[in-house]
Amino acid sequence: MSKSVINSDKAPAAIGTYSQAIKAGNTVYMSGQIPLDPKTMELVEGFEEQTVQVFENLKAVAEAAGGSFKDIVKLNIFLTDLSNFAKVNEVMGRYFEQPYPARAAIGIAALPRGAQVEMDAILVLE
Repeated sequence: MSKSVINSDKAPAAIGTYSQAIKAGNTVYMSGQIPLDPKTMELVEGFEEQTVQVFENLKAVAEAAGGSFKDIVKLNIFLTDLSNFAKVNEVMGRYFEQPYPARAAIGIAALPRGAQVEMDAILVLE
């Protein structure tokens, strides 16, 4: 099986030793995205704004892989404050329609650069 690196200049550049995504066969494994503005590489302010930015970053990488949010089969959401769970659901509803992907929402102590939310995903392309 071959694998290839997926990269989009419409999403933040990697800030560590990882790729934005790796495509193996027809499956795309997307790295975690935090709410960095890809133009400035600065964190956006406000929880809702951060959540929107993360979805926009994931969308850019999915599109670079030749897919869309309809191709996401698994989404992981990492939150530094689980009281934001309802807001994540609200914002997610703007980006996804049924059938929704499988998902986990996990409370954690901290994220890179002080972000409040991070997400990664797996896509299966047809």
